[in-house]
Amino acid sequence: MAGKGATGQAAGTRTGFGSDRHPFGPGDGLWLGGVEIPGAPRLHGHSDGDAALHAVASALLGAAALGDLGDLYPADELTPRGAASSRFVRDVVARLADAGWRPAAVDVTIRAGRPRLAGSGPAMRAAIAGLLGIEEVAVSLKLSTGNLSGDAGAGRVIEAEAVATVAAIGVES
Repeated sequence: MAGKGATGQAAGTRTGFGSDRHPFGPGDGLWLGGVEIPGAPRLHGHSDGDAALHAVASALLGAAALGDLGDLYPADELTPRGAASSRFVRDVVARLADAGWRPAAVDVTIRAGRPRLAGSGPAMRAAIAGLLGIEEVAVSLKLSTGNLSGDAGAGRVIEAEAVATVAAIGVES
């Protein structure tokens, strides 16, 4: 059971869920799962629009009960336009550490009817593991066309969902 120990430190493990979706916008330069997908249209958003990293960051924040990604990085003048989502993830990992938690594992599903993401999975998995400071074996990544249904399947948006487990610092997961 997760909670606080006698010293006030976090104890145990906790799990959180995150999701995000972004429509395609003008221009190119798609960032997804922490990697650039060559020749693909960019996602519309205040940041670089990396829906997968946004879902991961939200899941980590949820697991540690540290708030909402949109509250930490509002789409206003406080958050630089076009900011790299990897910056958000690194900041969330630092916030976790300050609260006595560390990422232990993450499971990510990306749904996109376009572009073709086959072959991008290993690089995304490595990028996510690197950002979280965990081994690649602790990152599960699934790429789906969304069975060609809904906005993601029709190629209008990219959707991502993530489940993250965090462990108290000093606790093996």
